[in-house]
Amino acid sequence: MKNLLHALERSLALSPVGIAVELPDGTRVGAPDAEVRLRLADRMALVALAMGEIGSVGAAIVEGRVALQGSMRQLMAAGAALLRTDPARDGTTHWWQRVLARARSRAAHTLRGDAQNIEFHYDLSDDFYALWLDPRRVYSCAYWRQPDLSLAQAQEAKLDHICRKLRLQPGERFLDIGAGWGGLLLWAAEHYGVQATGITLSHNQHAHVQRLIDARGLAGRVRMLRLDYRQLQAPEPFDKVASVGMFEHVGRAQMDDYFRTVHRLMRPGGLVLNHGITAGGLDNDGLGAGMGDFIERYIFPGGELLHVSSALAHLARAGLEMVDTENLRPHYARTLWAWSDALEARQDEALAILSAQHGPEHGARALRAYRLYLAGCALAFERGWIALHQILAVRPSGHIEGGPLPGMQGDYPFNRSYMYEGAGAAAP
Repeated sequence: MKNLLHALERSLALSPVGIAVELPDGTRVGAPDAEVRLRLADRMALVALAMGEIGSVGAAIVEGRVALQGSMRQLMAAGAALLRTDPARDGTTHWWQRVLARARSRAAHTLRGDAQNIEFHYDLSDDFYALWLDPRRVYSCAYWRQPDLSLAQAQEAKLDHICRKLRLQPGERFLDIGAGWGGLLLWAAEHYGVQATGITLSHNQHAHVQRLIDARGLAGRVRMLRLDYRQLQAPEPFDKVASVGMFEHVGRAQMDDYFRTVHRLMRPGGLVLNHGITAGGLDNDGLGAGMGDFIERYIFPGGELLHVSSALAHLARAGLEMVDTENLRPHYARTLWAWSDALEARQDEALAILSAQHGPEHGARALRAYRLYLAGCALAFERGWIALHQILAVRPSGHIEGGPLPGMQGDYPFNRSYMYEGAGAAAP
């Protein structure tokens, strides 16, 4: 016990934010005028805190075994100081562990399992998400084209950034894999004049987007389907494909099949943009220090992260050629802090919504989990433990028009200027 206390006191002294900890027997350690206060109900929480397992401490907070006082920003600053390992390097390293992880991944990511995992997260409550997302409910990394944009403006900038990268043109067939609450799907249809198809596994998202399609008179140009990407059969190939915040749910063992499916759904010469969270380390499929376990248990069951180099290898094996990759990691840190701050400001409303839909006990647990999740992920992106990459790829057409020999070509220009020049979207 003394060794644990000494270890904890050394860690607390390193924190840039004052932390005070009250032990189960009433003993107090740490700063007397602390900005963050933790009251522990059992010895296991003390062990986790002293060992820097901040994900386990987060789980104890969610379960009510640790009482917390202090803001999320202060707590994250303190939590980073308690770490004993690099969360981006604390992962699977031995070959046999990777084999077991791959076997678990393949067993977990069935059609039924993935549907249940998506429903667990995205069908929690539309009203809850609406409290802290932007009005379009874009639940992915925003893009601060200019530093003074609001969150809503930065999300619209992200939607347009994706459409520009894909060089969307009126009349093109556009597929949005994992279309969420329809932000990109409707933006592409209304601003770029495409024929848009979105897919999701979420009951709530499907119903929400269908209402928007009907309300905006887009039934002839936009459709939203509730099915798995592996089940989609297209009578005609799509010209352009986007997958935003979805491939994190695919699983490492399914990644080759995922990109082969994307390849199958595209016409030769078409473009795909894959926007997703990537691991900071080469070998880990989630965050260390217990943070990955926390997210798996409370937020995203079945989620797995790949390093961008692994994602590119899977993409290449599927016959797709990467033509541009952009890391938006700092943008996601800012996005998550915006979401976190918005949720912190509306905790009472959030608790009322979640309690009404799921009961007071589960509602309170869910709110504690999301408060920690949003702020914890903001910290992880700030520190580079995870990243966000937009990967633009082409399905080569297999020929160069007018050339004497077969070659590789696609709808991609010789430079990137088209992505950034000008401020407006193409006319519908």
